[in-house]
Amino acid sequence: MKRALISDIHSNMEGLEAVLADIREQGIEEIYCLGDVVGYGPNPCECVDLVMECDVCILGNHDQGALFDPEGFNSGAERAIFWTRDQLESPRDDPDKVAKRWGFLGELPRNRRENGALFVHGSARNPLSEYVFPEDIYNQRKMEKIFSLIEHTCFQGHTHVPGVFTQSLQFFSPDEINYQYQLGDEKVMINVGSVGQPRDGDPRSCYVVLDGDTVSFRRVEYPFEKTIEKIHGTPELDNFLGDRLREGR
Repeated sequence: MKRALISDIHSNMEGLEAVLADIREQGIEEIYCLGDVVGYGPNPCECVDLVMECDVCILGNHDQGALFDPEGFNSGAERAIFWTRDQLESPRDDPDKVAKRWGFLGELPRNRRENGALFVHGSARNPLSEYVFPEDIYNQRKMEKIFSLIEHTCFQGHTHVPGVFTQSLQFFSPDEINYQYQLGDEKVMINVGSVGQPRDGDPRSCYVVLDGDTVSFRRVEYPFEKTIEKIHGTPELDNFLGDRLREGR
């Protein structure tokens, strides 16, 4: 069965809708979300409503920040998460919808394991908030500790930078492997990229399709100028959070 893996939506409804449409066009019915449904962007309620239809969703650090208090966030991200919380608590909305959204976020697990695969937001060592960047292949101690916690494959997000980390300390960006990777005996970490705020220099949304042992990276165009306009029109959201969408940074 083909499975779509999405992550880091960050309240970007235009990006999420475009990705979900691409998933439907391929006839994929099973969708896993690796967290950060909210934060940064202008449509938290709408994105939570759409992600509630996914088969599995993992807790992200911004999701937890909306539930409790943001920890380790920069000032722009912190303001965005407090604004997000206000939107999720809005008395203007149907009380049942408000309760359903909070209930959904509050019940999200920190990880999921199945058939040798681990699904997290951050890393196998710290599922919620540890970043694993491409340059970490030069940090042998860090990588060895994380890989020791992985049975075979770990799918993750959080950095918004898609690619494949191998246990032999190599990193492959999607374009280096023609957007496809074949799983074998070697342990790997797969970063599925970001739907709502790409940071690898490509403004298109990114997600992964898992079909047996084949991992395919998909890039999807979406009307980011519409998202930017919404962010610029929301005083509580820094303009930078919109501007960066043009550059994929």
